[in-house]
Parts: sequence; C-alpha cells; structure tokens
Amino acid sequence: MTVPLSTTARTSRSATRPRPPLRRIGLILVWIFVATNLFLLLWMVLSSLRSTREIFASPWSLPTSVELSNYVTAFDSGFGRAALNSVLVSSTAAVISVALAAPAAYALSRRLSGAAGPLTMLFVLGLGVPGQVLLIPVFLMLSQIGLVDSLLGLGFAYVALSMPFAVFLLTGFFRSLPQEVEEAAALDGASPARTFWQIVLPLARSGMITAFLLQFINNWNETLFSLALVQSNDNYTLPLALARFIGEQQYKGADWGGMFAGLCLIVAPMLVLYGWLSRRIITGMTLGIGK
Repeated sequence: MTVPLSTTARTSRSATRPRPPLRRIGLILVWIFVATNLFLLLWMVLSSLRSTREIFASPWSLPTSVELSNYVTAFDSGFGRAALNSVLVSSTAAVISVALAAPAAYALSRRLSGAAGPLTMLFVLGLGVPGQVLLIPVFLMLSQIGLVDSLLGLGFAYVALSMPFAVFLLTGFFRSLPQEVEEAAALDGASPARTFWQIVLPLARSGMITAFLLQFINNWNETLFSLALVQSNDNYTLPLALARFIGEQQYKGADWGGMFAGLCLIVAPMLVLYGWLSRRIITGMTLGIGK
C-alpha cells in the first residue's frame, strides 16, 4: 500500500518543524527542576550515610565511610514505631475513603440526574476549604467523643478530609465507563446494587487504585492534623517522629546524619510506591478528564 506524496511530505515537515521558543524554554526549565530534585534526593541519601562532623566539613563531597549507625539511631528514636503507625493509619484511612467514596461517586455519575450537579459542586467546594480552617472544629468534635490522642481519631479525620477529592476523582472516572454495560445488566434483570458491585466496580478498579494511592500518599505525608490530634509518643506518625527528633537534637547536640536517615525513612517508601505505580496513577487521574 502506497502512501500519498502529500501525506508523506506533510508528515516529514511536521517531524522536522522546529519547536517554538517558549516550548523549548519550558522544557529546559522542567528538566532543570527535575535535575535539581534528583540532586537534592541523592544528597539527602548520601548525607544519611555520613557523620555530622563530615557533613559540616564537606557537605557536597562523597562519604568517606558508610555510617549505617545513623539508621540505627533513627529507629532507636522512635521511627520504627512511627513507621508502623503511619502504615496502619494511612492504609486504613485510604481504604475506608475509597469504600465510602465509590458508591457516592457512582450515584452522582449515574443515578441522581437532577441533584447530581449541585451535589458534585458541593464536593468540589470542599476541595477549596483550607485544612487550617477545619483544624479547630475537628479537634473539638474528636475531643467530645474521646478520640483525641488516638490513631482511631486521626484515621477518622483523614477519612473526612479525603472525601471531597476521592468523590470528585471517582465521579469523573465512573462517567468515563460505558453505560451500555449497565443497560445490558438491567435487561438481564440485575438490580442497581448488583450491577454496581459485580459489574461497575471491577471496571473501575484502576480508578479506585489511583484514588487509594493518592490518599495513602497524602495521609503518609500529613503533619498538621497529626500534630494537633496526637500527643503521646506511642501514637506518633513518621512526620511527628521526625519533628520530635529534631527538637531533641537542640538539647543533645545536632545529629544531622540521623536526621537525614529519618528523612530517608519517610521519603523512600513513597518514592518506591510512586515509581512502581506511576503509570497507573497518571492513567487513573486522566481517564475521565474528557467527561
């Protein structure tokens, strides 16, 4: 099969057409930003393997000896227990958020034709409320039911704060699914609940995994509400353990190697998770964008 000459010429011209100057400048800035972040990440990892004296003597040089004792110091300072708390609270809150947001998003995208628009806008408005505004009301509500300074209360706060984004994300994803499958299930006599659980949810698995991962990452890095709602050391999450470790160094003497080791313990799981599932996250976020 021969390709028309005009098509071939047009393709070759578009392939050899120079990029606009603004686009090239934008690409250069993006790559500078990426290179800077990679350099800082590498410097953080290398600094976690050095002693405090070596860091101050030559902060940009390679380590002359590997100080794995920095990670032992970090674990002895409570990072091990804090890591377990972070995994427990972040994963549980993310699962509950997706489990609650999925039926709500499906109803907004399929069932509530008249009220879907206002209710969706209500969830969208929830995305614009700053967390600082909600901090005091959430603290007062949890204190009245005795859930301050507990992982359960912190998990409830994470679930409530994540609902607007989870519902908004899954609503767009459910709208991207073909309605013909649900119509065929209805013709076969399936109820709306059975259609949702046995047909729609398997089709929406990618979107739900994306919502779970984004909520897990957000809960893992959250500091403000955990700082206000948690006081005891046994309930500390990783950001709080790092803040306590830095505060202790003001009295014991700065241990910068141990501090960088603690930073690595916080950042490394998220880097591995995102590097492993980055394609799935991006696909799930953009699949319903055209709807």
